[in-house]
Amino acid sequence: MKDELELISGNTFTPQAIASIWIGWLAKGKLHILAGPAGTGKTTLAILFAGIISKGDHWPDGTVAEIGHVIIWSGEDDPKDTLIPRLLALGANMNYIHFVGNINKNGEPHAFDPAKDMMLLRDKALALGNVKLIILDPIVNTIKGDGNKNIDVRRSMQPLVDLSQDLGAVVLGITHLSKGSENSRPLERVTGSVAFGALPRIVLLTERAEDDNGYILVRVKSNIGKDGGGFRYSIHESDLPDYPDIITSYAKLGEFIDQPANELLANQDPEKKSALREAEAFLLSFLADTSLAANHVTEEAKNSGISFATLRRARKSLKIITKKMGFGSDSISVWSLPLIDAQETKTCSLQKDEHLCDT
Repeated sequence: MKDELELISGNTFTPQAIASIWIGWLAKGKLHILAGPAGTGKTTLAILFAGIISKGDHWPDGTVAEIGHVIIWSGEDDPKDTLIPRLLALGANMNYIHFVGNINKNGEPHAFDPAKDMMLLRDKALALGNVKLIILDPIVNTIKGDGNKNIDVRRSMQPLVDLSQDLGAVVLGITHLSKGSENSRPLERVTGSVAFGALPRIVLLTERAEDDNGYILVRVKSNIGKDGGGFRYSIHESDLPDYPDIITSYAKLGEFIDQPANELLANQDPEKKSALREAEAFLLSFLADTSLAANHVTEEAKNSGISFATLRRARKSLKIITKKMGFGSDSISVWSLPLIDAQETKTCSLQKDEHLCDT
């Protein structure tokens, strides 16, 4: 019989809202990536998600997670001495936590291969039912072929997309950042092919917070909602009362930070933080007790070696006041410090040639 393609009429579909485990951050039936540099506690953070879901605990925005099963495959950490102690420190409901074990082939145990055995995991998860989260650490082990080739990554990750859709669960893959990618756009920092950032619907990135005061979790991409914004989180040590010889670690989510992803991450980079501080100092000095035309400020900043992007971040961080002065083609934009702008007794007269407002 000849193969025949089916076309489905649009009027047969019923629109559905995005269902979430954590609204805006973990979506049911979608593939997610959690990426970050070494030492930022990516796995510890993922284990926190697992613990919250296992007992229906609260997310940092106050919403309550649906209780459900969590499946964890780790190619790097031993469940007995690393992952289970972290879960116990969180008070996780271990009845809802499951680890991927060996595959029994003709009576012989074989290690689970995430690049080949994903259908077996799918079948087990369907049989278990009510699976809310599957953690794959690291996700690069699911790739057949070259992890730097777009076509290989897309083909290998499609079963993960199907897995999340079939289960209505969050599939969370953990990975690293590319070396030397600090100056790249946030999504481009995810290691390997661009497909690692393109195929998932939500990409989360971890980074050390300013002055090494904890860490930040940043939503660098969301195809199903708002991107940007982040949460502070911290890593703590804890002993286990029932196992006095074990000391483990756990993550704790903190305050929400409402900033675009690129600005949030730029503020954490030591070199960019230094450049931002320099730009802030320039504006505080240059606009002290006066208001100046924007093009005059940007020109002087450029002459001082300050880029426009850094100047813009400094303007936002200092809450510089921007006003239009004049009318029509003769109007110009004027910058002033918030305190100066608030002083209504000050007057400004514009000189078009000098681009200057004197007080």
